[in-house]
Amino acid sequence: MILGLLLLTVQSDVIRVADAESLRLAIARCKPGTEIVIAPGDYRTSVFAADIRGTSEKPIVIRGESQESPPEFVSWQLSRVEHLVLRDIEFRGSRTNGLNIDDGGTEGATRHVQIVRIKVSDLPQGNHDGIKLSGVQDFRVEDCTVERWGGSAIDMVGCQRGVIIDSTFRGGGDNAVQTKGGSADIRIVRCRIDQPGNRGVNIGGSTGRQYFRPQNANYEARNIAVEGCTFIGGMAAIAFVGVDGATVRYNTIYVPSRWAIRILQETTDPSFVQCRNGRFEHNLIAFRSDTWASGGVNIGPNTAPQAFQFSTNFWYCIDDPQRSRPQLPTPEHNGTYGIDPRFVAPETGNLNVETGSPARNVGSHAFKG
Repeated sequence: MILGLLLLTVQSDVIRVADAESLRLAIARCKPGTEIVIAPGDYRTSVFAADIRGTSEKPIVIRGESQESPPEFVSWQLSRVEHLVLRDIEFRGSRTNGLNIDDGGTEGATRHVQIVRIKVSDLPQGNHDGIKLSGVQDFRVEDCTVERWGGSAIDMVGCQRGVIIDSTFRGGGDNAVQTKGGSADIRIVRCRIDQPGNRGVNIGGSTGRQYFRPQNANYEARNIAVEGCTFIGGMAAIAFVGVDGATVRYNTIYVPSRWAIRILQETTDPSFVQCRNGRFEHNLIAFRSDTWASGGVNIGPNTAPQAFQFSTNFWYCIDDPQRSRPQLPTPEHNGTYGIDPRFVAPETGNLNVETGSPARNVGSHAFKG
């Protein structure tokens, strides 16, 4: 049926839309099990919606009709949503954030969210994020792409139990992925992080106390894993910032401009733990001596670098192999230094290693998870 000039078609639990106002109407009337299908096109608008609640048996799905030609929007902000799937939608040219999902200030109000094949691009410099998640619990971000962002490609504040997997972030501002504000139990897996700006993955950060979830958290981030990812460029690949436990393993880090790792404490509230309990293992790191700083590791004040562990990493200085050994805060177990890993074609971005490479058991190509 056609409602006035709105391009909205209802068939069973599927609502098909072809303009922004029809989309807003469809979101307002959706119920558990509803699937909203958006026709291709440049919608040139922003969308705000709240209280979209599916169930585990009947999630609400909002998706583009065509994976090859996703509908284009400026931005969306969704608050207090449950059991929601977003798929095959593009956001471009927002002056704020691209896709913003939050709990509306009520902890636990947004949970069970899937974000699949979403693309965000062309945000201004400054604190403008591609995908902003605040207080989101039990979520999955899969096969997404964020390009040319200002703040973070994905920024998480007080998020719990999430996975970011098989996604690409290139041409960044401050960092590619950030977990802060009490975020915990989050995995970043098999992502490609290309020229992310200052930091590839910022495990932790600096958050105003009023934004923490839970409010009594004494850490910026806890139990974070970065696994099987590929980092190219950027000032630093990994920053542990106000962390209470994180694991970085089986990643390939290629030519960061200054450091592989930073250990920092940006929130100095006396109730906070010192940045501690990081594990860095089975990573492949290739760098150049002419930009390498502080032996590849930057350690800030008010941290506990003695609580970090390093194991089975493969370090290679491309222009001077004799300078491959990093300056780590604790002794490394079973590290390898100064041996060419034999990348296939790093000049074209192919950072796999040749058959028989001495680095075949470390780095992103060796990750089995």
